[in-house]
Amino acid sequence: MSKNDEVVINNKWIVSNRGKKNIVDSRRPYGWLIEKERTASGKIEDTAIIFLTNSECPFHCLMCDLWKNTTDKPVPVGAIPDQIEWVLTQLPEVKHLKLYNSGSFFDEKAISEADYIRIASLVENFDTIVVESHPKLINEKCLRFRDMLKPELEIAMGLEIAHPEILKKLNKQMTLEDFSNAASFLNKNEIRSRAFILLRPPFLSESEGIYWAKKSIDFAFNAGVECCTVIPVRAGNGAMELLMKNGDFSLPNIYSLETVLEYGIKLHTGRVFADVWDLGLFSSCKKCIDQRINRLTTMNLNQTIDDQIVCTCDSAKPENGF
Repeated sequence: MSKNDEVVINNKWIVSNRGKKNIVDSRRPYGWLIEKERTASGKIEDTAIIFLTNSECPFHCLMCDLWKNTTDKPVPVGAIPDQIEWVLTQLPEVKHLKLYNSGSFFDEKAISEADYIRIASLVENFDTIVVESHPKLINEKCLRFRDMLKPELEIAMGLEIAHPEILKKLNKQMTLEDFSNAASFLNKNEIRSRAFILLRPPFLSESEGIYWAKKSIDFAFNAGVECCTVIPVRAGNGAMELLMKNGDFSLPNIYSLETVLEYGIKLHTGRVFADVWDLGLFSSCKKCIDQRINRLTTMNLNQTIDDQIVCTCDSAKPENGF
């Protein structure tokens, strides 16, 4: 861990180091796409993701940049269903849908319960619906929404890291117990959950980042989640750039992501995915980056360990933890 961690990380400091937001329209999502994913049943099927335009999350996490595509005020009742309906008129037939709203689906200031019935009606032809939520907002509201749905509900939560001191520095405003309690509540009520795991958040070395990502996967599965997604930490929100300048943060290496994904898959405890978005950020080798991205993508889909990529850059690989 860095010795230079005197900065008091709180909402005020994080927000004060931001740039400007992007211009968004509350009547339209700011993006959508279709990707293949291995489902809990083991099938590889298309999944649609809608990035809903919504108000900013009240939890200002240190590493988050989702605020860039949010509104300054809560969107009106009806806006979220309108956005979903607009995308559904353009989607090809898919079985699974993720509704990501740059915050928590169960935050009343983000999505009103008055919208639940219409949302449920719009998504009735899907097999699975995935929404995201802060663990502290997991409560009876989740059950009320589930009971309106025909598809199976799955809830994604950010564990981030199982290191309690680093978790506190991330300004996540939760404890590991909060996460475990949320996962337990969902399990008790037969709602599947997945966890987001960070690879090398600030204040960790490369080897520490690998070690704690592995430990975090262990923690998430022990808490009862069915799926983990490992996300290499990026810069881009102002606060992270300042931490880079101060020597408190460096981008993780793509080799580390490979190592952690291999570890998670070998557990055979649940699905483990690597986030493959913009992976060029984490490699300086142009000769093998495409091969490595293809390998990670294939392992995500098959949940098996493919042959390692051999390249002259292998001498730069970090240690696999400690």
